[in-house]
Amino acid sequence: MILDRRLLVFTDLDGSLLDHHDYDWSPAAPWLERLAAAGAAVIPVTSKTRAELAGLRRQLGLTDTPFVAENGAVIGLPTTWRRPDDPPADVDGLTLLTPGDDAASLADRLHRLAAEQEAPVRLLSELDDAEVAELTGLSLEEAALARRREGSQPLLWDGDETGWRRFCMALERDGLTVARGGRFHHVMGRADKGRAVRWLAERFQARHRMRPATLGLGDGPNDIPLLTATDRAVLIRGAHGLPVTVPHGALYRTRHSGPRGWAEGLDHWLGNSLEDGG
Repeated sequence: MILDRRLLVFTDLDGSLLDHHDYDWSPAAPWLERLAAAGAAVIPVTSKTRAELAGLRRQLGLTDTPFVAENGAVIGLPTTWRRPDDPPADVDGLTLLTPGDDAASLADRLHRLAAEQEAPVRLLSELDDAEVAELTGLSLEEAALARRREGSQPLLWDGDETGWRRFCMALERDGLTVARGGRFHHVMGRADKGRAVRWLAERFQARHRMRPATLGLGDGPNDIPLLTATDRAVLIRGAHGLPVTVPHGALYRTRHSGPRGWAEGLDHWLGNSLEDGG
């Protein structure tokens, strides 16, 4: 795999590029600098909201690359990735796309389905900041950013596993997709991380008239669509203890977790690459 501007690196954040416990990314910093120097795009693909990502993208030096938020339900395009027929940019200079449904429509559908099924669900966006902070360990300010949904609705399930499976079937019949997280279940339209990754790769190819090389990195079950959508993949050792099976013929499993594992994966696939693409 050659390290040059044709390379698109799609990466999960929490537990991957960012440490699971303290969000440190310093072990990955040398590779981020090397990728930037080579013109390769590092594209966050995360369950976080756009509001949560704004500060992180600045700190990581990724404001000139796209991002995928809310598990694939929101795609943000900087100026260099836009087409003339795209929606106008917002105040941050980004064009925002929601491949599935917007958050308000999803909330309406979930309320209807929950009433029909007598399902014990609570939407994260409808909790107050203090409740979200208590459930997640986030600060009040961080909780407010996490509640600002644009293309998905995380929910808490207060029933048993049998009832949850029944409710999932109702969601699927209604055309909705569910991504299981650690505490919340993320509900969205026909969107996921893998669809967003493939869409961005196709956008790059159409714009530059060349096929990109794609590398995916992630650590959790909700990263499987991301990892299977890229040419080569890195499954980072997780701190969550959940089983993750990735059906991919070019998969590297790291020994280390978090950003150390992230750097290990880059070493494996790109360690012999030269910055001039040789």
